Amino acid sequence: MLRLAGARLLDDRDYPAVRAALAADPVGSCMVSARVEAAGLDPWRLGGELWAADSRPVRAGRLQGLCFSGPNLIPLKGNAPALRSFADRALRRQRTCSSLVGPAEQVLGLWAELEDEWGPAREVRDDQPLMALDSTPLVKADPLVRPVRPDELERYLPAAVAMFIEEVGVDPRSGDGGASYRARVTELIGAGRAFARFENGEVVFKAEIGAMSATVGQIQGVWVHPDRRGDGLGTAGTAAVVNRLVRGLGRTASLYVNAFNTPALAAYRKIGFKQVGQYATVLF
Repeated sequence: MLRLAGARLLDDRDYPAVRAALAADPVGSCMVSARVEAAGLDPWRLGGELWAADSRPVRAGRLQGLCFSGPNLIPLKGNAPALRSFADRALRRQRTCSSLVGPAEQVLGLWAELEDEWGPAREVRDDQPLMALDSTPLVKADPLVRPVRPDELERYLPAAVAMFIEEVGVDPRSGDGGASYRARVTELIGAGRAFARFENGEVVFKAEIGAMSATVGQIQGVWVHPDRRGDGLGTAGTAAVVNRLVRGLGRTASLYVNAFNTPALAAYRKIGFKQVGQYATVLF
């Protein structure tokens, strides 16, 4: 099959078209929208690159494809030729991303183009309902869930590490001894986006607002202490974070979850979340 020449690196001339593409799916594009709103399209400030399948700047109209390349590779839109162009550009360099994540059709299509050279993947999660809630939760929020204070980092961090290992399957302290993960958790706490319920000085529930755009906040890292699972802490605690997003910050609350995690799905539906799309993740 004829390969395309590769995707084009976007710059400030493309900003209106990029914003229009992101606004078309505010929940699905939250991770990228949050970066673009804060940093624009300059790769150094953005912490990655935005690619388009179009061969020249789009001054009017819509981008035919859009992909973010940074710590994660996030293809947001594009047909098969667009995904091939993204793969061509990605394969020109050594892989540095830790995962492919985003809308399932684009992620799985891009992975089909990359797998021969980047595979095998450590895990492919091909069915992750993307859920959203823009109103008050249907269940009572836990009044003891609150933002974590900076001086509580050392008590919060073990729970964050435990969550990461359970969810991702690797220890975030490997490689650099946990320095980068610690810095990220510190950043979230400092921004008031890490939440927990403490009992006797120990975290029994935690969650974070990972990405936050002007309209959407994405909840991540929901975790309940193993000894307290089944007590409803996850449902009531997540409802508290939803309240913070919807009532406190004026955002739509969103999250994505593995379809096989039936207890989590049931809890999120009980809170009032509705599925609005489907994500997929390829873990390296």
